[in-house]
Amino acid sequence: MKSIAHISDLHFGRADAEVLEGLKRAVVAAEPDIVAVSGDLTQRARARQFAAARKFLKKLPQPQVVVPGNHDVPLYNVLKRWLMPLTAYRHYITPDLSPFYADGEIAVLGINTARALTFKNGRISRAQITEACTAFAHMPGDVLRVVVTHHPFALPESSSERAVVGRAKHAMRAFADCKVDIVLSGHLHVSQAITSETLYAGSHAALLIQAGTAASSRRRDETNAFNLLRIADFNVTIERLGWQNGNFATVARQRFRRGKEGWLAESL
Repeated sequence: MKSIAHISDLHFGRADAEVLEGLKRAVVAAEPDIVAVSGDLTQRARARQFAAARKFLKKLPQPQVVVPGNHDVPLYNVLKRWLMPLTAYRHYITPDLSPFYADGEIAVLGINTARALTFKNGRISRAQITEACTAFAHMPGDVLRVVVTHHPFALPESSSERAVVGRAKHAMRAFADCKVDIVLSGHLHVSQAITSETLYAGSHAALLIQAGTAASSRRRDETNAFNLLRIADFNVTIERLGWQNGNFATVARQRFRRGKEGWLAESL
């Protein structure tokens, strides 16, 4: 069995200190095999915010696959935004914008969807799509393939957003061909887990899983939350842990099984 702690939208600069401490306790106690962080580590991409994020991530288990979000690109410093959009992220968090982890059971690839040309929305390039499929090309068929992005490929019904990540249809067609099983995202501060079959055509369905905001004081319609995925033989259980009474506790649980016709939701 493998487990992934999926956290997103920490927003240092607008993060609740008590929630951050509880998040650290919960993730450490879960003992995940991998920590996936799907962007927006900071609120305004300032050096002190990145420094705080780096200090926090060092307290969490390794290995980690971390990608930036749109808030990790400078907003008000126009020169840095256009010429050096992710310089601070690379300096404080990681210089690798395509982090990759693989073992005999699971392969996890991070893809940067943050762009300087847009303030909020994101995009995936054709080159990134090709590189993703190349990374998974030599993986055995029994290895679960996971992609981590900040911007989502599906919109929850409760979301006021109108656009998924740019070039989503093209990416999902390619992901189906290279047999991506799970896509982890954030951005919307809303949790969700659905199968791609309802939105995208393809011979190989993926689970589209979004995490809410793990620590930001700017919440939407749910409390601070993160996901814990437990994976065994292409059976995936997703626990959503929400902030309640000073601790993170399980508030929802979903289970999916991958069969010949794609992912099937199972009752718990």
